[in-house]
Amino acid sequence: MPRTTDGDGTPVPQRLLAAATRLFAEQGYDRTSVQEIVEAAGVTKGALYHYFGSKDDLLHEVYARVLRLQQERLDAFADADEPVEKRVRDAAADVVVTTIDNLDDASIFFRSMHQLSPEKNKQVRAERRRYHERFRALIEEGQRTGVFTRDTPADLVVDYHFGSIHHLSTWYRPDGPLSPQEVADHLADLLLRALRP
Repeated sequence: MPRTTDGDGTPVPQRLLAAATRLFAEQGYDRTSVQEIVEAAGVTKGALYHYFGSKDDLLHEVYARVLRLQQERLDAFADADEPVEKRVRDAAADVVVTTIDNLDDASIFFRSMHQLSPEKNKQVRAERRRYHERFRALIEEGQRTGVFTRDTPADLVVDYHFGSIHHLSTWYRPDGPLSPQEVADHLADLLLRALRP
């Protein structure tokens, strides 16, 4: 049975994911070998295969962990006892911050999603669809209640906002002039301006 932690208490699955994320970001998924991942994580191939069935599983988990976090946070915002405009703004800003906080994961995913197995690709698409549908439901709630304009279909509003987010990894730099929260505030405000009657 492989050790579950290293000397500082970091669980082996987290060490493997951290090593895979760094290597996938630096070299690309297809140019990173399983051997390089296990060497960087300081474990054996047996340990990797104990926790992850394949390199494909690691790629899936790189993205899935961020999406799980974002889904939990979106659900909390959507269920909050707040006006719909505040819930939409909070959710719209949060997805920007959590994407920037996990920029390597996001860029790896958008660069490498096509390399997932068909089954994993389908699973990821379903998870993303669930997230987008929950976000769209908030927009539709605002449109139904007259808080937001109905001029633009909710689907297009969602695509507009997430299109901006999917491009963050191409231009955002941690040492740039805007903090993650400032970028989030600007993009959330742009979205709300587009939604107001």
